[in-house]
Amino acid sequence: MGEWELDKIHIRNLEVFGRHGVIPEENRLGQKFIINATLYVDTREAGLKDDLKKSIHYGEVSHFMAGYMTEHTFGLIEAAAEQMARAALLRFPSMQKISLEVSKPWAPIGLPLDAVSVEVVRGWHRSYVAVGSNLGDREAYIRQGIEALDAKEDCVVERVSKLIETKPYGVSEQPDFLNGMIELRTLLSPMELLETLHEAERQAKRKRDVHWGPRTLDLDIIFYDGCVVDTEMLKIPHVDMQNRDFVLLPLAELAPYLRHPLSGKTVSQMLEEL
Repeated sequence: MGEWELDKIHIRNLEVFGRHGVIPEENRLGQKFIINATLYVDTREAGLKDDLKKSIHYGEVSHFMAGYMTEHTFGLIEAAAEQMARAALLRFPSMQKISLEVSKPWAPIGLPLDAVSVEVVRGWHRSYVAVGSNLGDREAYIRQGIEALDAKEDCVVERVSKLIETKPYGVSEQPDFLNGMIELRTLLSPMELLETLHEAERQAKRKRDVHWGPRTLDLDIIFYDGCVVDTEMLKIPHVDMQNRDFVLLPLAELAPYLRHPLSGKTVSQMLEEL
């Protein structure tokens, strides 16, 4: 179900108690906060079957947020909103996205005002990550990389393609590769995901001495939702994916009709053209 198709459950003006603020008295005495949340979820089956188990219990979410605000202490309401949004998404798996506003009435700024609030929108993203190895026990290194991602709380490995053996790309004088594709569900931003992949590579003792050279583990972001990222550190979609059969073949196994956000071509079309 696409993001534009998701239904919404609104929780408005939930009063909670918390000890959040940069002034010591705020942490010691505590004060009232107002929470507004929109939960993005597919309610179709719940509505057709009149079955709460097929939806999200807004009462449970409300009690969860009230408890979270009481049990934790943050200096900034930005931190309270960020951490509580993440915790709610992890606690309620059927919630695809949350828009969360934390409002602080009577903020101590020395001026009359009703409230100051911070609103964040956070949710699950779908990424396709290419995996490869051509040194040592290639399959073991790939398995290690997949397990490292799945062990991270903010990532869920949903599917992994079959591994294929391919000739080296770019630098031919090196061993053959094993390559595959990972379908990943993640709360991480693109840059956070990139750093997570680099950490998994470091754990596998990956060395970057030669461009396109041999490696124990290679993890590359191919797609991240339908996003286009163009920075010096990261480019999404992967700029050379359409020229690499070792990327397109395993990707076509998992998502043949996924479209490139710039060219508009499906993975199957790119593979046929290659």
